[in-house]
Amino acid sequence: MFNVKSFTGGIHPLHAIHHGKGLSEKCPITVLPAPSEVVIPMAQHIGAPCAPSVQVGDHVLRGQVIGTVRGFVAAPIHASVSGTVKAVENRLVTGGNLVPCVVIENDGKDEWVDTVLQNPIPLDEITAEDALKAVLDGGIVGMGGATFPAHVKLAPPKDKKIDFLLLNGAECEPYLTADHRLMLEESRRIISGVRIIAKILGNPKCIIGIEANKQDAVKAMDEAAQGTGIEIAVMPVKYPQGSEKQIIEVLAHRQVPSGGLPADAGCVVCNVSSAAAVYDAVALKKPLTERVVTVTGTVGEPKNLLVRIGTPVQALVDACGGLSSDVGRVVSGGPMMGIALYDLSVPVTKGTSGVLALTKAQVKPQTATACIHCGRCVKGCPIHLLPYELANDAERNDWKAAEKHNALDCVECGSCTYVCPAKRPITSSIRVAKRQVMNLRRKK
Repeated sequence: MFNVKSFTGGIHPLHAIHHGKGLSEKCPITVLPAPSEVVIPMAQHIGAPCAPSVQVGDHVLRGQVIGTVRGFVAAPIHASVSGTVKAVENRLVTGGNLVPCVVIENDGKDEWVDTVLQNPIPLDEITAEDALKAVLDGGIVGMGGATFPAHVKLAPPKDKKIDFLLLNGAECEPYLTADHRLMLEESRRIISGVRIIAKILGNPKCIIGIEANKQDAVKAMDEAAQGTGIEIAVMPVKYPQGSEKQIIEVLAHRQVPSGGLPADAGCVVCNVSSAAAVYDAVALKKPLTERVVTVTGTVGEPKNLLVRIGTPVQALVDACGGLSSDVGRVVSGGPMMGIALYDLSVPVTKGTSGVLALTKAQVKPQTATACIHCGRCVKGCPIHLLPYELANDAERNDWKAAEKHNALDCVECGSCTYVCPAKRPITSSIRVAKRQVMNLRRKK
């Protein structure tokens, strides 16, 4: 266990200073009973959506594949309950899109597919090849929110030598505590998952980075890692510490080149929740059908819930005593990078880390004024971009200039918008610029 210096740039959101995490960090993970009906989207990862592989009337078991991959960058989708397929149709999901979903009526029996093991396979009996296949078969994706298919990340090009496996236990978003609780309660499961991932990658150096505001998790993970060669690094509290590029800068002392990937810096970065899911998929042949979600903010009783994929967000809110009367907005994720919800019927997916209810005062609209050229967005940008310039490019529809200013390197952390005294929607402008730059590149 050792301390490290932080990255350059970044911010300290007031939410964290006011102990947003204190609402739920002491709340043990509790199991939310499976709902009577789950709505399971076929798009729960970066890349091509899955194709539904079941029909209305089919009986399915928990863990059964109900969505098959249609490309390399994809991950299969599994039933989270046993029951009868009620519908295969487009449904609303987080973000406001209508995507194909499989609707399953829960029979209450919770019967697993017979491929799931009761006793785990010893780690020393698992080969790297079998482990990688099990990660694919288990539908594992990045559970920190990026939802990148894990089997793709764990199979870098042969010309990319991986020197570091870095585990993200920072959970730097204000309010969210799902990873924190998992590190406290399932530390050995996480460490076992890290060992499996390391075997797949050829046993690079393994470091787990945890922010200093989670000392109990640091202790639990350090004890679980004893004798494994896995190191625990304590990082200063700063946002967005959990971003891949920042984790690499802090723990590996390397920089990801502009337009590059972590593998270009000899690194692979995984979330601690993803590592736990890898262990389940490889050692128990248990696919990803549930995850821990923090429900917090202005609700009756904040909690960390173990939730089935496909459960409506409304069920999570109800389990926490409902929304307070002064709620102004409900967000999927954290306050910095989360997505506002206007319909709580949307389902929990593999990438749902939190449900946050904010007060009306917290989301009070701000009037944007002209840029005053204070440079705060530049100082706060963890990627060392010029956010004000990129926002100007977007306002002028000058996508070539946005490309020249490296718009695609933006991680959309929201730091620039947060610190802007002129209240300009800088991050939203850059998000538009990124999409237009990608469109330009596709046309070349």
